[in-house]
Amino acid sequence: MRKIEIIVRPFKVDDVKDAISALGLKGMTVTDVKGFGRQGGHKEVYRGAEYQVDFIAKTKVEIVVDADRVSEVIEAVSAAAKTGKVGDGKIFVIPVEEVVRIRTGETGPDAI
Repeated sequence: MRKIEIIVRPFKVDDVKDAISALGLKGMTVTDVKGFGRQGGHKEVYRGAEYQVDFIAKTKVEIVVDADRVSEVIEAVSAAAKTGKVGDGKIFVIPVEEVVRIRTGETGPDAI
């Protein structure tokens, strides 16, 4: 099993959700986050005054899938989240040793 963490622009979350759902995957966690990558933030103007914004608003989507489905998830999410501009986001794939569904006690892929 693998945990896939997807960092995207907030307005792309629905597209990412739809892409994941189209693959027949159920369940995800969505969190509003702030951060920066290579672009290092940006400058904005408010009432004529320019100021530096160091942390950019992003959204993190987390899902856990069987290891053999990772590449199809990455393809679908990449296509859904891409705008072609700096700051489109990142996808991280992390090994998951165990999953337990608290309510039933199911473990492993049955608990996903």
